[in-house]
Amino acid sequence: MPIFAIAGRLSIVIDDFGYRPQNENQVLTMPTAISIAVLPNAPYAAEMARKAHAQGREVLIHLPMAPLSKQPLERGTLRPDMSRDEIARIVRDAVSKVPYAVGVNNHMGSAMTSNLNGMQNVMQVLSHYPFYFLDSMTIGNSQSRQAAAGTGVKVIKRNVFLDDTANEDDIRGQFNRAIALARRNGFAIAIGHPHPNTVKVLQQMLPALPSDIVLVAPSSLLNDALSPVPAPSPAPVRPRRPFRGIPQCIVKQAPPPVYADVMFQVIYSSLDQTPWVIQIKHWFSSAPDGY
Repeated sequence: MPIFAIAGRLSIVIDDFGYRPQNENQVLTMPTAISIAVLPNAPYAAEMARKAHAQGREVLIHLPMAPLSKQPLERGTLRPDMSRDEIARIVRDAVSKVPYAVGVNNHMGSAMTSNLNGMQNVMQVLSHYPFYFLDSMTIGNSQSRQAAAGTGVKVIKRNVFLDDTANEDDIRGQFNRAIALARRNGFAIAIGHPHPNTVKVLQQMLPALPSDIVLVAPSSLLNDALSPVPAPSPAPVRPRRPFRGIPQCIVKQAPPPVYADVMFQVIYSSLDQTPWVIQIKHWFSSAPDGY
């Protein structure tokens, strides 16, 4: 009987599209299951979104959000102290600049995504669009999933950053880590950037992708990523001294029948030797004649 292996699904999203067409066009020569996230205020945002969509790729809005660190910010960066109306205006502007988007993920955002009130405002705004939210997980205590509760916005989370460093060996190691996670959990989401070394590693490794790994768009993982992984059933504990029942004596031959006269004889013999019978017999033997 043939054995069918279940493929691990790997989703790769390349962020920061819209600034470097030369590098980004190399990404667009890769398998169409690789998705792109476009910065809304980048000079080539609309152009790259249209190209990707024409190929059948999934397009996300790479929405800038405030980080905890001090660094230059994109125009239209969401901050925790913004009102819902202000957030709605920025999201509306981003939607107009990134055509064909089906999802949103955060650019930076450690300060914003860790703020429950701020993210609740974001999710309330996103609930008016047919978008899912891919949390880039730039901070461990992100509040995105809690904030989305009751809004209808589905949240999925990044598992691996491909290019925390620009070193090719490191990028290759992260790519292999994403494959291992996809095998173990059934799926994994990796995020990278259109850096020269990232593009080079992907060009080398994607053609040699293992046969048990399939590339998919992030939206195909929505239901799987939201479902809890069932815990394995604990192995049964074998008792140290298991009860094996009461030993049974197996009679190989039927016993002979016992008749009534024999039974009474046995009973009489038993009673005849009891102390009180002996005492009575002694009393009768020593009593005077005629008593």
